[in-house]
Amino acid sequence: MKKLLVVLLALLVLTGCSSSDDAAKYVAGEYTGVGKGMYPELNVKVIVDEAKIVSVEVTTHAETVGVSDPAIAAIPTAIVEAQSTEVEVVSGATMTSNGIIEAVNNALVEAAAK
Repeated sequence: MKKLLVVLLALLVLTGCSSSDDAAKYVAGEYTGVGKGMYPELNVKVIVDEAKIVSVEVTTHAETVGVSDPAIAAIPTAIVEAQSTEVEVVSGATMTSNGIIEAVNNALVEAAAK
């Protein structure tokens, strides 16, 4: 009986500590972020609503055309699909991939609900 009470109390405490699904994750809006790919100043535009990343777009960059194109196409899409910047980089365009991820992270810091 004591074990059951301990388990129930632990569940109650854990439930009280869990975050609410209704809590805003972001302040809805459009945010910009800067990252460094192969060359400085890789810029992104990130649009979020209160709960999710709606879109990511690379707006300006000085990356090598052709080499960076796969990352510029794939990484923003992967971030939106994963709802996270924890995505795989594009082989052959690692620095560009990391620059996009860094820029999006910087934008999401600004978008984070306080």
